[in-house]
Amino acid sequence: MVILAHLSDVHLAPLPPVRPQELLNKRMTGFVNWKLNRAQRMHRDTLQNLVLHMKGQRPHMTAVTGDLVNLALDAEFDNAAKWIKTLGPPERVCVIPGNHDAYVRGSRDYFREALGPYATGELIDQAPYPFVRRVGDVAIIGCSSAIATPPFFAAGNFAADQAKRLAQCLKILGKAGFFRVVLIHHPPNKDLASHPRVGLWGAARFREAVAKSGAELILHGHTHRASINEIPGPNGEVPVISVTAGSADAGHGEDPARYNLFNIERTGTKWSCTLREYGYQRIGDDIVLRLQMRIY
Repeated sequence: MVILAHLSDVHLAPLPPVRPQELLNKRMTGFVNWKLNRAQRMHRDTLQNLVLHMKGQRPHMTAVTGDLVNLALDAEFDNAAKWIKTLGPPERVCVIPGNHDAYVRGSRDYFREALGPYATGELIDQAPYPFVRRVGDVAIIGCSSAIATPPFFAAGNFAADQAKRLAQCLKILGKAGFFRVVLIHHPPNKDLASHPRVGLWGAARFREAVAKSGAELILHGHTHRASINEIPGPNGEVPVISVTAGSADAGHGEDPARYNLFNIERTGTKWSCTLREYGYQRIGDDIVLRLQMRIY
């Protein structure tokens, strides 16, 4: 059995000192938003306690689906590189970028440089995404929807070349008998992806790749909400599951911080996959089991 943990949108706090010249771009609106809103909602202690609880479950792999930082400052990426090590070594932790990790032009490349072996895996060619991590019978495919966008936009993009590589990866891994888990920051299902300002441009390409080549599970973040949706696959619907923001405090309108845990194993010729959601309630300081359900 493989135990896979899913964490997302940790928005590491507090924000490091910001120089005025670093705000002469989209960061200005993000800085104001942080000061007025997110600084009150995102707490490092909340995240630390959640991570400590998660590590007690002894997952074989932890997947982080983006938004480690807030304004894509160099100092934030340095902090992210230190924080990711607290989750475990690179062979047990993988991370993909979110829109905040690509907040301004060039920051996604710095994200990959700073996170190093945590942000990569086996590649089908020289392109950085998708990458593949294999753990027992489970293959984790890390995609990127992170792009720099104008102020007041938080959309992602899934380009045609990445869609082609994703379809190839899924086909190869499916033939090899792996349970395929696809990571992407932005939700790919139609109702969420279609939003022009915060959705996923090119989501139809992602769905087409999955419909053509198959997958067993898709994990995303971005919405700061826990949800279970589905998109078509070649042999039925593929579950699409999100998790709340990993540092979100209770009492500010968003779902409080949580993580998901998946127990995945082969049972004869079929897969067994159970989801357990752990996290904070809207009232109280305890981390509890909030949901348990059979996916396969």
